[in-house]
Amino acid sequence: MNSKSNNAEPDDGARPADKAMNHVARFDIFCRRYIEPEGNVVAELPEVTSDVDLLKRLYRQMVLTRVFDQKAIALQRTGRLGTYPSVLGQEAIGTGVASAMRDDDVLLPSFREHGAQLQRGVSIRELLLYWGGDERGSDFSGPRNDFPVCIPVGSHFPHAAGAALAIKLRGSDNVAVVIAGDGATSKGEFYEALNIAGVWQLPLLVVIANNQWAISVSRKEQTRARTLAQKAIAAGIPGEQVDGNDAVAVFTATMEALEAIRAGRGPHLIEALTYRLGDHTTADNASRYRDDEEVSLHWHEDPVSRLRDYLTAQNHWTKEDEQTLLEECRGQVDSEAEAYLAIPVQPVSAMFDHLFAVLPEPLKLQREYAMEAGKDDQNGGN
Repeated sequence: MNSKSNNAEPDDGARPADKAMNHVARFDIFCRRYIEPEGNVVAELPEVTSDVDLLKRLYRQMVLTRVFDQKAIALQRTGRLGTYPSVLGQEAIGTGVASAMRDDDVLLPSFREHGAQLQRGVSIRELLLYWGGDERGSDFSGPRNDFPVCIPVGSHFPHAAGAALAIKLRGSDNVAVVIAGDGATSKGEFYEALNIAGVWQLPLLVVIANNQWAISVSRKEQTRARTLAQKAIAAGIPGEQVDGNDAVAVFTATMEALEAIRAGRGPHLIEALTYRLGDHTTADNASRYRDDEEVSLHWHEDPVSRLRDYLTAQNHWTKEDEQTLLEECRGQVDSEAEAYLAIPVQPVSAMFDHLFAVLPEPLKLQREYAMEAGKDDQNGGN
């Protein structure tokens, strides 16, 4: 394992001079990377890399995620999908984390975890339905225990702690895995959930996809902490960094963390370092707050080309393999997109029908008004 130690204390040179003051604790944060951006190996590879089929599955899933991402943006730009958050440049995180999970684990995603959801069995059609404003997209045909997409930043951390508590009370060895961006670590819900997870030793894995930008607020403007991983220290749980563009590193770190959690060693936090190559969402224009030159510098860290270059260097991947994979992924995505577009639009009443088991009276009235307005629209009325 290639590791780099970062002292968690502020680097201000201040040390107590009074001999009455005893040093009581020191913490280190390590960063894991096996494969560098050019595809070269920089540390002793973990055993999982001997499984070439696993590496190819990781690569295929990242490519599928990127092709899906491109299609979703195209659909949004042509008015056939709602506001959409691109995962460009972060494919290794969702893929690596979800690939290490068991089917009976529970995923609590934020809004940029398309790769993890696809890996977990959420269909392309369901994801398009959701981002098209149809809540039927959250009725997953695959991972029935996974939570739906969480749009409010950080609000799903307490949900994750609750899911982990339920797992512990049931006495099972599955794990709740929650993923969020760097901006979410500035929210109170993050600290509260982390604290209770540490106190109660909950089976919870927290993954922070640190893409350096919380919409228009850069990582350095969010916190003085030298790492986001060290925020686990105050909760008394292990925290580590991983190169979030190295799929092997993400997968291995997640696998080891899940094994430790299943063994009863409590929660764990992984900060996955990456960079958001696209806009925050299709409603954003990132050029307003960051330079194109900065973005260009991070393209060489692309997780997809990194794993492809490694596989190619090991004689496990060819141009023919690449062409075949791209054709398969594009065909799969296009087919699912056509099926999504063919689904009839739900009536206006649908926005009320999945909120309550018994609709409150005020909402019943709103539903009636909405239905009448919908009829007027269909009839060309005012």
